[in-house]
This record gives sequence, structure tokens and C-alpha cells, in this order.
Amino acid sequence: MAGKKKEVSLQASVANQEQWDEMLATKGLTVVDVYQQWCGPCRAVVSLLRKIKNELGDDLLHFATAKADSIDALERYRGKCEPTFLFYGGGEMVSVLRGANAPLLQRMVLEELAREKTVLEEGGERRVVRDEGLIDEEEEKDQSDEDILVPDSKSYTVAIIKPNAVAHGKASEIIMKLQDAGFEILVHEERTLSDSEARDFYQNKVGEVSSFLPELSRRGQ
Repeated sequence: MAGKKKEVSLQASVANQEQWDEMLATKGLTVVDVYQQWCGPCRAVVSLLRKIKNELGDDLLHFATAKADSIDALERYRGKCEPTFLFYGGGEMVSVLRGANAPLLQRMVLEELAREKTVLEEGGERRVVRDEGLIDEEEEKDQSDEDILVPDSKSYTVAIIKPNAVAHGKASEIIMKLQDAGFEILVHEERTLSDSEARDFYQNKVGEVSSFLPELSRRGQ
């Protein structure tokens, strides 16, 4: 009697630095669900990932789960419970999604897979991104000391996604819309302002700060 065919796992399990390095060497696009041991991977999107994989049947699309607790490269993600999906192509990070936003996740998978195929088939240039979750304090210091060179033919600006949008899981969607509009993100940083920093930021509205800053502080607690 023939034995049952072993089912191939949808998501490769990455539990240590060696396995992480091997995963980065995988050809194609790999979507990694980064999780903490105490809360586990994001099960809410597994059925969606399976649907995408079955419909595409593409050998260049891979899914994985990575335990931040035991992977050195993911040290900065430890202690965080928000679902985080990292997109890798050619060993480099090409996109990041925070939150279990199924429609946005599906869209990003399809778009990043198409971009990776273009790179592999036509030799195009990967659009590499940086994520503050993977940058240690020393690297952050080095980055703050460096000037960002922008060609004279380009203009640049600072965009701030305010706390209410972040709290409602809209940050990744807003970033995608900015990129769709043709903006190139040179630096992406997430931080919490202290009361003094918030007052400095809103100094042009000094008359209003005293009334709404206490309320913002209470919301942040």
C-alpha cells in the first residue's frame, strides 16, 4: 500500500540565523512573517497566502515565518506584537508591511513578485528599502551623521504620518499610495516624540499646543 504523499509546507520555518541566511539566498521573492515566540505567526493571513500560491503556482514566490527571538538579524523586532511582513528579493529587503491588512498584503505580493521577475529576467535594478526595525543603534547614529545627497534635478520633502493613522494600521497603506504617486522614499523612520519634541514641532501653533498636547499625551499612555 502506497503511503500518503507528504504535503509541502506553505511557509518555511526559519528559527535561527543560519536558516535566515539560507532563506536570503533563495531565488525569487520571499515574504516573511516575523513573529515573537510568545504570540506566534499571524494565522489570520495563512488562507490568503495559500490562495495566492495556488492561483499563481509560481516557483519564484516563497513564504516563510521567522522567529525574531532567536535570529540575530531580527533583534530589533523582539518584544513587538504587531504583525510584520518583510519582502526579500536577491537577499535584499524590497518592501515592508505592518498589520494584517489582507487586501494590501495581496496587492504587495503581486506587485513585488512582478518587480522581482523584471529584475531576474531583464536585469533591472531592485528597489531596495531600509526598515528601522533592522537597524541597530550604532547604524542609526551613523545614518544621522550622514548627509543624504539629492540630485539638483529633484526636490525633496518630509512626510509625517501622524499617530492616529498609525494606530489604525493605515501607515503601510499611506506609504504605498505615496510610492504609487511617484515619490521615492529615501529614509523611513518610526519614533515617539517626547513632550518637549512635540512642543518644538508645533511651535508655529504655540497657542494651540497647550490645549491639545495633554490630550495627545494621555492617548499615548
